[in-house]
Parts: sequence; structure tokens; C-alpha cells
Amino acid sequence: MKRSELLSRILITVAVLATVGTPLFIWARTPLIHAKIAEDGGWNPDIIKVNVGEPLHLKLTSDDVVHGFAVGQMDMQSVDVLPGKVTDITLTFDRPGIYTFFCTRWCGLNHWRMRGTIEVTGASDSPIPAEPALGEVERVPMYVTLGLDIDAPHEAPVIPSSQPSASSGRKLAANLPIDRSTDYYRANSPYQVFGELSNTSMTDSQRWDVAAYLWQSNTTAESLANGQQLYAQNCAACHGENGAGDGVFADDLAAAGESSTQTMTGADNMTMQTPVDFTDPTRMLGASPALLQGKILRGGMGTGMPMWGSIFTEEQIWDLIAYLYSFQFNYQGVTQ
Repeated sequence: MKRSELLSRILITVAVLATVGTPLFIWARTPLIHAKIAEDGGWNPDIIKVNVGEPLHLKLTSDDVVHGFAVGQMDMQSVDVLPGKVTDITLTFDRPGIYTFFCTRWCGLNHWRMRGTIEVTGASDSPIPAEPALGEVERVPMYVTLGLDIDAPHEAPVIPSSQPSASSGRKLAANLPIDRSTDYYRANSPYQVFGELSNTSMTDSQRWDVAAYLWQSNTTAESLANGQQLYAQNCAACHGENGAGDGVFADDLAAAGESSTQTMTGADNMTMQTPVDFTDPTRMLGASPALLQGKILRGGMGTGMPMWGSIFTEEQIWDLIAYLYSFQFNYQGVTQ
């Protein structure tokens, strides 16, 4: 073979390899993520690494049912992950940290276990924020600073005979020296407010109305709407559309708890349980917003209640909490 012909073949081979190599390199930086129900493995891979400011190109597909994909504490719309099809998405992170991605479609009893992490490394050009960065929860949650035992019973010994009205409470509260601040609202339960009003001439019903107004005055229509959306997307499948603990997976959770007590040793209160009924005034009116914050952040520690601290922002958690109390109080007729 002549030297010129050999050189030509070498150049052609290099050109072909370069042409093929480019897509291979892009593919390497564009992993195909498979989604399966949690019992069959969940996300694969479930750990992804990327540098700050570098576009992360992902390809998503489902191996069984329809799933959803979103990254916690990010302002992004979830995307559907369909069986047998590939969904492309590009993300860019401007701060380092560990971000949680999760399934947004209720795909089974252990749906909440469908989570993975994106490890973002490198220096950030963004100024240090006053608030916690994306990928972080509130540094010192209020339930921690208050020293609350979020596993202890918090039942209200007295409950209203009818649903308290924020509209009626507004009129009564006008001449009362009550603390309307956000910190007071978050640190106290409605029952505690009811008790503090015992030295007034108001009836029990009126005292509950004032508590309803105090709770309503610490939220907005926008926050309640946001909380309702978060609840529908993330909570209703277990706790029920109307908060009564009767979601589509409630019976499965109860059955799983009964089954586990037959094969495991330990306290029954650490096994899967029927979801909490948010329409129960004894439970809800004895709970402060700070206590509910702790339960949402940390989860139920084996009861089936997932940990949402890496998913929701602090603002989203308070919006969700405000909506939960709307199962107890009538906010109609009150304008901001």
C-alpha cells in the first residue's frame, strides 16, 4: 500500500471516529434515566452529578406506568415520563448543593420513595443570599427553636360546636389586645389562643371565631391557592381530597401497617398508619403551625408520612400549612 493511500485511510478513519465520537460524548453527558414504580427500583440512575452553571441534559423514560419528574425547591414545571417514550429536559443550577428529584405522579403505595439526587459542585457566581439557598431547607426550623416534640400528642381538650367563622372573629377582634404577628400565629395552636381569651366576656363560640380570624389574617388568598395546589399534587392521594384521611392509598397504608405488625417487633406507632384526618378538630386545633412544619419537614419516621424538607421551599411549607387549617375554619366573607 502506498504511503499516500495509507495516509488517506488514516485521515478518513480519524474523521469517522470524530463524527461518531461527538454524539457518544453528548450521550455520555445526557444520561437516559429509567423510571419504575418504587417496588421495582424507582429511578435508575438515582444519583446525577453536574457542575454549577453547566446545562444538565436529561433523557427520561418509563419502564412501566406514567411517572412525573420535578426537582424540589426549584421553580420548574413537572414533566410527564411516559412508557416507551423519551422525554428531554435541560436544567441549570446556579448554586452548589444536593437537590432532590422526585416523581410527581401517584404511581403506587411507595410513590414517595421515588426520589433521587443531583449533586451540584463548583463555585457560584451568585451573591450569598439572605435566605437559604436552593437545595436547602430553613437552617433552624421554628419547631426546633421552640423545642417542640412533634411526636407527642397535641390534642385540643375543647373543640368548637360548629365551624369557627373568621368573618365573625374579625369584628370581635377589633377591640382585643391580641398579638396578630406572624411569629405568634406560628408558635401557638388555635386552642392556645382560645385559652388566652378565657379572661374576656366572649362565649366559647366567639373565642373560636377570633382564633379563626387570627389564622386567616396570617395568610392570603394567593397563599391558600398555592397551598391547595401543593396539597392536591402531593398529599391528597393519602389524606383525601377533602382532608378526611380517606385518599386512594389510605386503605393500602392501613393494610401495610397491619401486615408489618405480624412480622416485625417494635412499637405499633412506628409502622405504616392510616393517614391523618385534617378535618378532625381535636387534632388540628391543638397543633401549632410550627408543629405541623416539623411534621412536614421531617416526615413520619416509618408511619408512611414522607419527608418533604428537601422538596418544598419554606414558603411552600407555610402555604401548605395555612391551607390545612382551612379544613377547620370558615374564611369566607373576609377580605385582605
